[in-house]
This record gives sequence, C-alpha cells and structure tokens, in this order.
Amino acid sequence: MKLASYRTPKGAGYGVVMNDGIVDLTRRIGRKFPDLRALLAGGALAQAEKIAKAAKKADLKLSKVPFLPVIPNPGKIVCVGLNYEEHRMETGRDKTENPALFIRVPESQVGHKQAILMPPESTNLDYEGEIAVIIGKSGRRISQENSWKHVAGYACYNDGSVRDWQRHTLQWTAGKNFSRTGGFGPWMVTRSEIADGEELTLETRLNGQVMQHATTEQMIHRIPRLINYISAFTTLEPGDVIVTGTPGGVGARRNPPVWMKPGDTVEIEVSKVGVLVNTIKAG
Repeated sequence: MKLASYRTPKGAGYGVVMNDGIVDLTRRIGRKFPDLRALLAGGALAQAEKIAKAAKKADLKLSKVPFLPVIPNPGKIVCVGLNYEEHRMETGRDKTENPALFIRVPESQVGHKQAILMPPESTNLDYEGEIAVIIGKSGRRISQENSWKHVAGYACYNDGSVRDWQRHTLQWTAGKNFSRTGGFGPWMVTRSEIADGEELTLETRLNGQVMQHATTEQMIHRIPRLINYISAFTTLEPGDVIVTGTPGGVGARRNPPVWMKPGDTVEIEVSKVGVLVNTIKAG
C-alpha cells in the first residue's frame, strides 16, 4: 500500500495511492485520524487498506495533487551521515564505530513535485539521495531483532545540503536545515510491500544524468542497527523519520563540483518505492 500526504482546499489531506489516483482518507476517517502521522499512531493501516479496497474509484487524480512531505508534521527527523562506504571515502572521513547523526526540522522539507529552494545566502546547494524509514510503532531501546516491527514503511528522500554553511563549523545543522531544501516523497510504501532487509537500489539523477547509484547492501550501518542505536537515546514514535544516508557521488566531491541550480530537476529513485521529483528554484 502507498500512502501520500497532500494539500486540499480545506487544508492538509492524506490518502491511498491507487494506480493514477488517490482514495482520500481525510474525508472518510479524518475526524479520528486527521493526518498520516495520526493514522500510524492509531495503528490503523489495516483499516486504511480496507477502505481503499472498498472504494469504487479514486477521489483525486494523482497528476493534480499538490504533494506535501510524506509526514508533514514528524516529531523527529533523524538523519544519518557517512553511512555508505563510498561516500565516507570520498569525504576523507575516518571510519566510526557508531552512526553519525544529525537532525532536520520539518520546515526544511518539501513534497514530491514541489520546488526545492536555493537560498540567496549560497550557491552550494547539493543533492543527497537517500532512503527514509518511517516509524509506525513507538519504542525505546529497541533490539535489532525487534526493529522491523517498528517500521511503518519507506520513502525517497533528498537530503539537500547547503555545503558552505554545513562546513561553517564541525556541526552540520545550519547547512542541513535551510527552509525547503529537502525533498520527502512521493509517498510511503508500507513495510508489507518490501521484505525485511531486502536489497533496494537507490539512484539520484540530476537533469537526467545519473549522479549516484548504490544498493542498501553498501550501507555501513543497516536499518536494524540504526533503529537500535537511535532508540537508545530517544523514544521513537509513530511518524518519526530516519533518513538512512547517501552513497558516493555527491556534487561537492566532484571535480569540478556540481551544484544544483534554479531550473534543474533532481530525481531520487528507490526500487519498490518510486521516484521523488523536485525542481530547483531561487529562494
């Protein structure tokens, strides 16, 4: 099942993606579950699937929907740095025993087919194709063995990075949190659609040119390890997002560097999930 969040004339909405349309859950169960995060917290994925299967036709055309980030209001967005060996090597960073983590804020995200903004403070806007894991069940100190039970699903993510601001200090927060610089979408594919630990392919394309290509087998810290480590210091809640890291090939490490610029189109494709598409616009 695929679940998307989007704007409606009455505000934010969410629904089940069916072929070229969406079965709107907002008007059907929106009073009880006002958004996708609430649906996950209520353990109502099975109810959503039942409603979608019973629907005679889609309520909205997929091509007409203004997408929001998959989870517009996550409690936490925890991002993992240097989690593919090729990327670690191109940055010249030392190997670390534990994951390198940083936080993004919801304001830094945009949905599928929405414009990523290049801020006027910099022209060093870089792409980072990643796989996002959406949490569906709360937990603290989750064992690796039990970690998959806490996963609701997966989405594509572009951890857009303002590189010069990222390098102002040893902490990456500023360069990772400019408004509307990260893409999150197009939808969430539920865990039931992808086998636990199944190898997925991740690819980033800039104006049609392949810039990054890798599989999850190249991750240094796999998803169970990330859930275990992060939940050791914070409670993971439904709707929280773990962004699992980018492979080699980022623009900053090319010679000469390749930066995203207004008018560009960037695509992040994850096998069995879909393709996240964003244009670049001056902010």
